[in-house]
Amino acid sequence: MPLLASRNNPKIKLLRALRRRKERDSSGLCVVEGFFHIGEALGAYAAGVGAAVEYLCYAPDLLAGDFGRVLVSQAEQQGIPTYAATAEVLAAASDKDNPQGLLAVVRQRQVDLAGLSPKEFPRGVALVAPQDPGNVGTILRTVDATAMSGLILLDAGVDPYHPTAIRASMGAVFWLPVVGASFPEFAEWASVHGYHLYGTSTRGTIGYRAARYAQPFILLMGSEREGLKVEQTAVCEQLIAMPMHGRVSSLNLAVATGIMLYTIAEQLPA
Repeated sequence: MPLLASRNNPKIKLLRALRRRKERDSSGLCVVEGFFHIGEALGAYAAGVGAAVEYLCYAPDLLAGDFGRVLVSQAEQQGIPTYAATAEVLAAASDKDNPQGLLAVVRQRQVDLAGLSPKEFPRGVALVAPQDPGNVGTILRTVDATAMSGLILLDAGVDPYHPTAIRASMGAVFWLPVVGASFPEFAEWASVHGYHLYGTSTRGTIGYRAARYAQPFILLMGSEREGLKVEQTAVCEQLIAMPMHGRVSSLNLAVATGIMLYTIAEQLPA
């Protein structure tokens, strides 16, 4: 099969188009770059957890070492189409300065709030309107590391399939449910299913180490700029604070969530 040698080839054009959220939202697809991340997408698909990997594009001249070629072979064994391209064409579609020569188009996993219950989602994290894709990806990675069930994104915010979020998640986005919902929908769902809601706030009345947690629960984290609003704190059975001893008044969202999740995991091991 000849190499894809034109930037106007539909497969190559789609790789570039999926850098834009509008295209990701309308198509239900995302673009994945990097050996490790593509390997996680393939693994989740093979395990029946992740959504379909639509196709891989690779540049034979750019694939360094055996890992990239193994991934191409693995995809072909799973029946996933693979397309060889020239180094120039694939580099133009890449988001990296030094591309590894392998990109994948992956279908986004579709999960909604109504499909989750305490049985399969006993310990979750909810973020209110997060704006930084790196934070969302890092939090997903920590959710995975602490054996939490998944992530709920409230009131829109950043796309969890943004290329930066995918990279920061280290592939966790393909293994864990990530759900979008409005805050009112979330509050009603949590009440119906009997979730304990724990929120973090500078107005918290209990320290993060002194708090006691019970399943099923959702850890509710406020937006990077405003924290939790009054109506959001009202649904929480505990408001938890982390001490700030220096001049700064807040922590990065991913850092604060990580501290909370590891503290909870110490009390409620997997």
